[in-house]
Amino acid sequence: MLKQQSVFYLIGINIAVFILANHLNIIPIDWFALYYPENEKFAFWQVITYLFLHGSLAHLLFNMFALFSFGITLERLWGTKRFLIFYFVSGIGAAVVYTLVNYYQFSAVYDQLTELGLSSRAIQDVLNSGRINRELLNFVSESQLMEFYSLFHTPAVGASGAIYGILIAYALTFPNAKLALIFLPVPISAKYFVPIVIGFDLFFGLTSYSVGNIAHFAHIGGAIFGLIMMLWWRRGNA
Repeated sequence: MLKQQSVFYLIGINIAVFILANHLNIIPIDWFALYYPENEKFAFWQVITYLFLHGSLAHLLFNMFALFSFGITLERLWGTKRFLIFYFVSGIGAAVVYTLVNYYQFSAVYDQLTELGLSSRAIQDVLNSGRINRELLNFVSESQLMEFYSLFHTPAVGASGAIYGILIAYALTFPNAKLALIFLPVPISAKYFVPIVIGFDLFFGLTSYSVGNIAHFAHIGGAIFGLIMMLWWRRGNA
């Protein structure tokens, strides 16, 4: 029976996909991870399938722990249908925001290169080869070119966007619930905890201080769509 058990199904599917994709190589990651839309590997279904892929065991465990901790309570409150709608809308919304931000950042460097006189074919050669023309460094920084290449080729994976939507929903539903994590051992109310976490993502997303390959704007996108859904439902539209 699926009623009020979708969290366990989602966790089970994520674990199974991780094993099949990362260890048994049965599921081709390039087919289902979320690529930049102009990359030849991009496919429309990736805005959903990327949610079930994870880059490492730690990445998987952290997301599944959060899904278990907050998702069960929300599913019991809402029921399975509403919970699944919320989960996937947040996840798809995260993919949309992440892709739009990437498009903006990618286009900024692309426009710089075209202003320098590079043709579309020459720029594509840079993207295909990954080699940096040293002459370009007189006009565009190496970090910009590396980011340009990374935006085009590095796919996004993980359920984090959907999880951030769930965090928003939990904070709005149980604002005074006390939460604590390893990096913040002192319990703090959800209404303060969740904005702090999102604030860190916004800071790291807008600066160069991010640690690791983290899709901060996917997190923010999931939170935005989660907030929109909650406000929509509170107006009696569901």
